[in-house]
Amino acid sequence: MMTEIPENWQQFAPNGFWLQVDIDQQQLFVMRKAESVLCFDISTALNGPGEEEGSGCTPRGWHKIRAKIGHNCPENAVFVGRRWTGECYNQALADQYPKRDWILGRILWLSGLEPGKNRLGSVDTMRRYIYFHGTPDAEPMGEALSHGCIRMRMQEIVLLFSSVPAYTPVYIR
Repeated sequence: MMTEIPENWQQFAPNGFWLQVDIDQQQLFVMRKAESVLCFDISTALNGPGEEEGSGCTPRGWHKIRAKIGHNCPENAVFVGRRWTGECYNQALADQYPKRDWILGRILWLSGLEPGKNRLGSVDTMRRYIYFHGTPDAEPMGEALSHGCIRMRMQEIVLLFSSVPAYTPVYIR
C-alpha cells in the first residue's frame, strides 16, 4: 500500500530524493519525486507520534539527516550515546543486558526543519536524539515499539546508510 504524499514535498526535497516514514503503516519509503522506489518495514514509538521532549514519541513533519554515524563500524556494532562501545551484538550480550534499548549497526540522526513543530525549544528532534538505527533481528518490525526512534532491521539500516547522503530530507507522517 502506498503512503500519502505531502503536497509540499518539492519545497523540502527540490532534487526529488527524500524519505517518508508512515507511522500508521510502520513503513519507510525511499522516494524519487512522488514515487516510492523502495519500502522497508520499521518500528516507530510505542507512545505514538508526538514532538515534546521526554514524550517517548516519534516526531512528525519535515526533517533532514543531520549526521551519519557508524560508517567504519562492524554491521552489528553496539552504540551508546552515539559512540561505538567496541561491542558487537550477539545473543550472549543480549542475555547479559536484557533491558537494554539496542542501537545497532548505523545511526542516521535526524534534525527537524520546522521551527516550533520539530525544531528548537522543547520540540527539537535533534536535541531529543531521534534516529534511524538498527535493532536486533529478533525485534518485531511493523509494530510501534521504540522509545521514539525509527528502528530497522540490521541489513536494511546498513543498506539505507550506504544509499542516502547526509542532509537527505525525511518526512514523518
